[in-house]
Amino acid sequence: MVLYIKYMVSLRCKMMVKEELKKMGIHYVFLDLGVVEILEEITQEQREELKTNLLKSGLELLDDNRSILIEKIKNVIIEMIHYSDELPDLNYSDYISRKLDLDYTYLSNLFSEVKGITIQQYIINHKIERVKELLLYDELNLTEISCKLNYSSVAHLSNQFKKVTGLTPTFFKQLKQKKRITLENL
Repeated sequence: MVLYIKYMVSLRCKMMVKEELKKMGIHYVFLDLGVVEILEEITQEQREELKTNLLKSGLELLDDNRSILIEKIKNVIIEMIHYSDELPDLNYSDYISRKLDLDYTYLSNLFSEVKGITIQQYIINHKIERVKELLLYDELNLTEISCKLNYSSVAHLSNQFKKVTGLTPTFFKQLKQKKRITLENL
């Protein structure tokens, strides 16, 4: 049986879900961002208990297919930008379509309808958060960050960063109070 969980976007979230399943005596085969495959069928009571317990941690057990698909799209993007060493050489629409084995136009229309922004804007938001993270680590310069995140140039990265944050990457890096948005709130 496969369960889909909303807002499960980090390693910490995965640990919370593992702990909750362990407490309830539910065994899983596979656990990744937004998805858990459990060995046995669970009763409606167990499902409600899991749903309630996950809500306490800010996670949400999904029931309807549209919400599940939206979470799958979001998780593909989050994994691609935040947890992959390199972004795919394919354009993002092809990558997402292949990962989910669905037509990109369908995915894009559904995402825009439900989330109120395009998949492209969602990707840009996540790329900018990743840029912020890399700037804060101070291990890569802007040229290396630009290359790592497949920007066509440093100028393009800088322009997009300023458009989204209102700050230049250099000014952001100099800020004492470095503000990042948690992945759950993007």
